[in-house]
Amino acid sequence: MVNLEAIWSRVLNDTSVEYYSIHGPDHWVRVERNGLYVAEKTGANKTIVQLFAVFHDCMRWNDSIDPGHGRRGAEYAAQIRSELINISPNDFDKFYYACEWHTDKRTTDDITIAACWDADRLDIGRVGYILDDYFMNSKPAQEIAKRNDLSPLDCLAVRDWAKLTGRLDAP
Repeated sequence: MVNLEAIWSRVLNDTSVEYYSIHGPDHWVRVERNGLYVAEKTGANKTIVQLFAVFHDCMRWNDSIDPGHGRRGAEYAAQIRSELINISPNDFDKFYYACEWHTDKRTTDDITIAACWDADRLDIGRVGYILDDYFMNSKPAQEIAKRNDLSPLDCLAVRDWAKLTGRLDAP
């Protein structure tokens, strides 16, 4: 079992990503929500999806082009794995791959990696892009993108990451 609250607290404490940046915790919680929606529809591994959400952008150096940021997030997860991430080696490898390649590869046949990548891409509107089903791997994400309608995601709550920080500057 994975203690997601402890993981989020640790990552929020260790990340240098600005809390209010376009790749910060507000984005991560939407990726988690989106991924859980896709996972529910496809049978993807929800734990991997939730880990991806918090780690995929947590080691970015900037909000612009940042090659290798996904791999850095996965490497950070590997460093704290023995303390906090109790998943099988196969699941960890899948999670690592999803983080490492989320910006560099477009498609995958794996439903869990697809849920991770689609979860991130469903939040592309935050930077002014319009959803495009071409970049989605799963049917649920493709349907949302085709309609350009995120309302199906509204039924799921997002994590209150600010409570986990204990910092006064969190929203």
